[in-house]
Amino acid sequence: MTDKPAPDGQAEKRATRRFPLRLPVEVADTDKEAQSRDVSARGICFYVDSDIAVGAAIEFTFTLPPEITLTESIRVRCKGKVVRVDNGAPDRKVAVAAVIDEYEFLSEAQ
Repeated sequence: MTDKPAPDGQAEKRATRRFPLRLPVEVADTDKEAQSRDVSARGICFYVDSDIAVGAAIEFTFTLPPEITLTESIRVRCKGKVVRVDNGAPDRKVAVAAVIDEYEFLSEAQ
C-alpha cells in the first residue's frame, strides 16, 4: 500500500496503480450507460447517469483495446461491490467506484 498524500490531503490508500482509461462499461441488469474514469487490477471508477447504492453487488463488462493488451481487444466481465459514490462528477454524472472481486476474460462470442 502507498501512503502518499491524496489531493484532499488524506493518505492515499490504493494498493495498485490506476490507469486513466475512458472505455464504455456495460453495467449488468441495468440500462445505465457508463464510461470508465480509471481501472486497476483491483477496482474501477466509472461515470454513470444515476446512483448505484454503496455496498451493492455489481457486475459489469468492458473491452480492453489493443493499445492496452498489445494483442487484440479483450472483453472482461467483472463482479464486485460498490465502495464509493460521488455525485459531484462532471456533466451531472455520478462517479461510482467499485472493487473487483472476480473477473473473467470472455470469448468473442460472449
